[in-house]
Amino acid sequence: MSTVQSLAKNYRAVYFGKNWTASNIKEQLEDVTWQEATKAVYGLNTIAVLLNHLHYYTRVATKVLEGGPLVGSDKLSFDHEPITSHTDWVQFKTIRYEEAEKFAGLLEKLEEDTLWKNFGNKDYGHYYRNLQGTIEHAHYHLGQIVYLKKIIRQ
Repeated sequence: MSTVQSLAKNYRAVYFGKNWTASNIKEQLEDVTWQEATKAVYGLNTIAVLLNHLHYYTRVATKVLEGGPLVGSDKLSFDHEPITSHTDWVQFKTIRYEEAEKFAGLLEKLEEDTLWKNFGNKDYGHYYRNLQGTIEHAHYHLGQIVYLKKIIRQ
């Protein structure tokens, strides 16, 4: 298995399962209601905000993988459309899962030697650093989502 195939596999696994943590984003969110997803506790980000935050960076990286510029802002990564119903929540998740699959598909098609080229610009390091970081970022926020879900349900 090539490095890009491994990265794509690991990215899919954090979203859709079969990773070494035995937990994934889709499974964790499966039974979360829209009210739980938007409930703020202890001044922390909501589950919906965290999922959107992850996908903000997935969208930024996707644009780079499609040949576009690296354009993003941490400040914008927490903003998302309102979720006020079950339908909104289902659509919100569906879009993010589709984005995750699109990202993984583009990643699989990446040439191996591209992994060591600058990702957008030299300040952000090479592709590998950023793509692996995207996977680590997803695992980090998956852990937060799991804790928030437990806190909200207590």
